[in-house]
Amino acid sequence: MKAIEEKEQALLEELKSYGTLAVAYSGGVDSSYLADCAHEALGQNARMIIADSPSIPRAELQEAIDLAAARSWDLRVIQTEEHLGEDYLANQGDRCFHCKNELFSKMETIMSEFGDTVLAHGAIEDDKGDVRPGTQAAANHCVVAPLQNAGLYKKEIRILSERRGLPTAEKASFACLGSRFPTGTRIDLESMTQVEKAESILRARGYAQYRIRHHGDLCRIEIESTD
Repeated sequence: MKAIEEKEQALLEELKSYGTLAVAYSGGVDSSYLADCAHEALGQNARMIIADSPSIPRAELQEAIDLAAARSWDLRVIQTEEHLGEDYLANQGDRCFHCKNELFSKMETIMSEFGDTVLAHGAIEDDKGDVRPGTQAAANHCVVAPLQNAGLYKKEIRILSERRGLPTAEKASFACLGSRFPTGTRIDLESMTQVEKAESILRARGYAQYRIRHHGDLCRIEIESTD
């Protein structure tokens, strides 16, 4: 088994080989680590792209923007419109595909001005074998997965992130607001706003890992037992 230092070195070499790279950045553990490595390997030839849409809580978006500024990354905030698509709102199990497909499509359009740019996302070794519709969207758009190529697992990325001084090293896992609705339950903007407001209360009270599950007139609150 490779030491994590060897994996990181392999990652940096792969990133350098791309020349110009656009990273799908969300502010989470994996994409933040990938962004930092891409910036180290390519400097201003690495651009981080973050989606701004109603499915992303304002606090999460601002936190990600602040981190990029603190690390001097070249960040582009783009408006995505998955929430306007019937396939996304229907929430029939392939919601993530339509969300990622919209993001990668917009990334392709925006990055075309820079010529031959490779697109990358933060899929990791742990994701292999899971049913992830977003992975299919990545394949459709030829988006590479450098962390996965380097064989990096989540626990290793947390260790390496801590060594780099990234505040995301211990960050809890996060999923978009659309994930708070049972499969088959239609999503609407008003309901997503309700979820965001409710979760902002939990965040303000210091909870690290939490979810509000929306069930129409009812909601279920999930909080990590350690909290």
